[in-house]
Amino acid sequence: MSGHSKWATTKHKKAILDSRRAKSFAKLIKNIEVAARMGGPDLAGNPGLELAVTKAKKTSVPADNIDRAIKRGAGLTGEVVDYTEIMYEARGPQGSALLIECLTDNKNRAASEVRLAISRNGGTIADPGSVSYLFTRKGVVNLPKNGLSEDDILMAVLDAGAEEVKDNGENWEIHSEPTDLPAIREALTEAGIEYETDEVEFVPSMEVELDVDGARKFLKLADALEELDDVQNVYSNADLSDEVQAALETE
Repeated sequence: MSGHSKWATTKHKKAILDSRRAKSFAKLIKNIEVAARMGGPDLAGNPGLELAVTKAKKTSVPADNIDRAIKRGAGLTGEVVDYTEIMYEARGPQGSALLIECLTDNKNRAASEVRLAISRNGGTIADPGSVSYLFTRKGVVNLPKNGLSEDDILMAVLDAGAEEVKDNGENWEIHSEPTDLPAIREALTEAGIEYETDEVEFVPSMEVELDVDGARKFLKLADALEELDDVQNVYSNADLSDEVQAALETE
């Protein structure tokens, strides 16, 4: 960024954040529509919808947008919401693995765009099942440490179904079965512990550590996939050490 003013750099970063926020809103709305279509508009009787709405609210999606998405998904507006879930598997640099979760109203478009993004950015499409076995679907809650110890977290969430608490540097990460996620959220709230995100994710059973060159290529591939409208999530077993991340930030 040499030669650029600080303001130009800040504007560029803000534009990227705004762009990603808009994409994030669209993906969250799509999740709400699908959950409402599958289980109806009643949050109390539809855990999937309750989770999708909670996630959208935490990301500051406007209440009107959430309400419209619920009604649209449940068929209360006369519109037809018909999305298909597709999972693609890919190999990235240095033996890393990626799971690409799509939610689309056009399977051919999604397949074409995902394959193109992978091939143009140094990855290869993997055969079904050759990557997915490396991952397990888990409930994952991230929360800032804020002086809390591992024992503090465990005491709050163990009875709610938490399986483990991982140290992620500045954050704690709680893993559970996906069905136990609402109980863990409630336990944290009752204990007065703030959390940042709560998701159902594909968690890798083992991680692959990348060097600087591999990490650079991996991030380019992951970013290209996440930019696609049909891609909801990208999961990977790639591990970037603090040293590798620091090296990339200086570039």
